[in-house]
Amino acid sequence: MSLVTEEIRAKATKVYNGDEICQAKSKELLKEIQLPNGLLPLHDIVECGINNETGFVWLKQKKSITHKFDKIGKLVTYAPEVTAVVEKRKIKKLTGVKTKELVLWVSLCNIYTDEPPTGKVTFKSPTGLYRSFPTAVFEVEEPAAKEETTVAAAAAPAEASSRLCSVEKL
Repeated sequence: MSLVTEEIRAKATKVYNGDEICQAKSKELLKEIQLPNGLLPLHDIVECGINNETGFVWLKQKKSITHKFDKIGKLVTYAPEVTAVVEKRKIKKLTGVKTKELVLWVSLCNIYTDEPPTGKVTFKSPTGLYRSFPTAVFEVEEPAAKEETTVAAAAAPAEASSRLCSVEKL
């Protein structure tokens, strides 16, 4: 059963459809609330939405996925529907996300970073158990940033040579 009812969808500030736009919007949201952009490595996202008034967010994907965060060796499973309430530095009332601890799958309900920043992100379960990891583990370099760097590097020699030409003409 979906937690996202037609009533919730109707009250949403924005609703997006399609994997590409939803991928971009989920990373944008994480950046906006000051959490690492790699926390939601979802695939084949069908729909995402947010209610800015309440902070309620949802992401629907075609099927559940299991992702391994290689830097810490943790498996995390994301259900076909992930919901949460977001605010600065926090994801609360999280549903649809579980992590494997030893042989058990443990649901997560909160993800947060400290204020002032300590470089750690904390994951909490409904039972009160929690674990903290370095924030950098969940950061993903965005392809656009690579392209901008490459374009800027390619433009730099051209700018330098045009400045040299201007100096020689004087």
